[in-house]
Amino acid sequence: MCFPGSLVRPPEGGSREVRSAVRTGPERLQPGPSPRAWRSPLSLVGTEDALLQQLADSMLKEDCASELKVHLARSLPLPSNVNRPRIDLIVFVVNLHSKYSLRNVEESLHHVDTTFFLGKVGFLITGAAKADIPARGPHGFSAAGREGHCSIHRNTVVRLARTYRSPLLFCDLEVEGFRATVAQRLVRMLQICAGHVPGVSALNLLSLLRSSENPALEDV
Repeated sequence: MCFPGSLVRPPEGGSREVRSAVRTGPERLQPGPSPRAWRSPLSLVGTEDALLQQLADSMLKEDCASELKVHLARSLPLPSNVNRPRIDLIVFVVNLHSKYSLRNVEESLHHVDTTFFLGKVGFLITGAAKADIPARGPHGFSAAGREGHCSIHRNTVVRLARTYRSPLLFCDLEVEGFRATVAQRLVRMLQICAGHVPGVSALNLLSLLRSSENPALEDV
């Protein structure tokens, strides 16, 4: 799947910087998987540059038989003067401490072709739990604790994900252990969305993630 035209219109007010993190490996131009290796880019969209870069680095550390590319963008559409990669999964990152973060995601969503919402878009919430709050669950997110101190209520993002019928993940990206866990999950999601898991499609993944708050992706 490639970025459709609606994703690459020149943004008003000039272009934004887009950075990429790429697993070291030879360039492969073929669009599909080969018997020995596959290449599948994921796009992380959000205003938290440092956290997105850390998450990308964690993903690139994952041991998978692939050339994995993580494309970072502050917003969509992409500038017209950048190399537009093929994208198999888009993850929008919302920081609960930043209303601008949410507004940026909401505006970016208008530039995503509807075909991406057939299992190739996800949302990730960060910024709720802190080190002095006991973590609940494997993603390091506590519904209680400091949610009352957040600029955005968690349910606002939950409703957004439901509106776009897309899965929602929770992770405090500032915590290395939680970041590593969600990186593993995103790599697995990407493998499925790219069609590299036999018998499982992006739509199957969408159904799984929407039906369970903590699906066992490693079992898919």
